[in-house]
Formats: sequence, C-alpha cells, structure tokens
Amino acid sequence: MDKIYLNKMEFYGFHGLFPEENKLGQRFYVDLVLETDLKQASISDKMSDSIDYGQIFQVTKEIVEGRPRNLVEAVAGDIAEKLLETFKQINGCWIKVYKPDPPIAGHYQSVAVEIYREREDHHE
Repeated sequence: MDKIYLNKMEFYGFHGLFPEENKLGQRFYVDLVLETDLKQASISDKMSDSIDYGQIFQVTKEIVEGRPRNLVEAVAGDIAEKLLETFKQINGCWIKVYKPDPPIAGHYQSVAVEIYREREDHHE
C-alpha cells in the first residue's frame, strides 16, 4: 500500500484533564500516515487522482484547535474517524498526537499517542 505522510503539523489546542490546560491551551503536534493507492496519481500527475494535503491539514486543524477533549487519545481517534469519513481514498491511517508541554514534572521531549484505524470495508 502506498503512503502519504504529513509530519509535525503544529496546532494550538485546549485539551487536557486540568482546568488550566482547557483555559490556557498548549501546543500539539500531529503526524499522519495515510494508506492509499497512488498508482494512478503517479501516472497521470493530476491532483484529482491523489488527496489534497491542504484539505488533510484543514480537517486535522479543525479537530485539534476545536472543542477540548480530556485525552490526546480522543483527539487522535477523532482525527482518524474524520479522515476516513471525509476522504474515501484513504484505506487506513496512522495518527500520532504529541503533547510537548503536559503538566508532568520531569525532563522529556514530549508525550504522545499513536493509533491506527482502517476503513471497515477495507478487507471485504
């Protein structure tokens, strides 16, 4: 399966369990790996045979910068669900959501979750 990658997209959201996270907000990064068939696009060189990366970015942005969720797991799940619903060419997707500044004492680069979802009818 061919893949499209969108790496380290940066957004500002209000997700978290603590009231200050919902009020002050913080940065979130998102990586996407989209499984799709790019054969026709590689032959035709036409956007209509691929997926518009700008639209992918916009869908992701609307979720991450939208209504607050308690968990980054929920953010990742909502992104995957919306991408599969919106872009019928996507057969499966890896979603990784990073929270670089969570309210956890200690030294680390970030915390993150990564999920994989695929179209339910993909194996039929």
